[in-house]
Amino acid sequence: MSSPTMNDRPVPRPNVLAIDPYVPGKSGAPGASKIYKLSSNETPLGASPRAIEAFSTLASKLELYPDGSVKRLRAALGKRFGLDPDRIVCGNGSDDLLHLLSLAYVGPGDEGIFTTHGFLVYKIAILSAGGTPVVAPEKNLTADVDAILACVTPRTKIVYLANPNNPTGTYIPFEEVKRLHAGLPKNVILVLDGAYAEYVRRNDYAEGIELVATNENVVMTRTFSKIFGLANLRLGWMYAPASICDAINRIRGPFNVNGAALEAGIAAVEDVAHVEGAIDHNEKWLPWLTKEISALGLEVTPSVANFVLVHFNKASGVSANDADAFLTARGIIVRAVGAYGLPDYLRITVGTEEANRLLVEGLRDYVAEAHRG
Repeated sequence: MSSPTMNDRPVPRPNVLAIDPYVPGKSGAPGASKIYKLSSNETPLGASPRAIEAFSTLASKLELYPDGSVKRLRAALGKRFGLDPDRIVCGNGSDDLLHLLSLAYVGPGDEGIFTTHGFLVYKIAILSAGGTPVVAPEKNLTADVDAILACVTPRTKIVYLANPNNPTGTYIPFEEVKRLHAGLPKNVILVLDGAYAEYVRRNDYAEGIELVATNENVVMTRTFSKIFGLANLRLGWMYAPASICDAINRIRGPFNVNGAALEAGIAAVEDVAHVEGAIDHNEKWLPWLTKEISALGLEVTPSVANFVLVHFNKASGVSANDADAFLTARGIIVRAVGAYGLPDYLRITVGTEEANRLLVEGLRDYVAEAHRG
């Protein structure tokens, strides 16, 4: 029997087949007695106890649909951040909203811009909508405003900027963000992805609320997956002009936020002390990891998020792949970032004190072994 031809089965659009599927980091280490997962930038403090309690209240109500308008969560976010709840849209993770923005505003013949080492979902979202991805070069692993503006054409419809960026941990000051926006045509949406915004402690940084509030073409997206510790529930939100909210609400799923995420999200937003504890933990251990890893002779990209990007130089006898395998054997899971065009790097989350110390010990042993070999 002959094999089926393309005419014998449904065929996806060409732009869909052009997508490289997103591959998450490892979650396991076969044979290890204990796992230290430092591959997904999850908070080492876990979710707020209040969020866990709120989540548990849904156990006896699983047969009920959640509130499709997510009214109470939007109100809680509005109160916490001083925003108009009517200009907030929630989604099944911020990834959901990044996709919906492309779906609403990008089509065949249109272009979407992101930077060289930007979040992989941007390219997937643009291609999914039928658009053409355009990659703007970075400078020192950091977004370059002039390079982004040089990529803008009459076909440009959207620009995605992760600030801070994942996986590099770098950021651009708010003055540069404003300069980027000022250089864009008014019909081009600037998406400021602030997944790690809560971690940043720099006087020249801002999430972008001011730009969204005063312009018709800026959107800020945020997530509950990082500092709020609700990655398993998939919850994100965006603050946007009324016209963009209207467009996204027309195409989003009618119940794209589940009830458990809704209740846990409200509790997490209101538990300010838990978030501050996570910030304090990161403020202590991010510089510690940077210093200790650098002391091993490994280059660490300065980060303002809850992870570090470590460069392994094969010429000096150390390899990212070998270090990854060495750490995995000890139950320490880190993130290879070859898919981001960084094959000689590993991204490592700030973990618990125990995990952080074991990580440095593991890297120290790996470097010593590599140099002996």
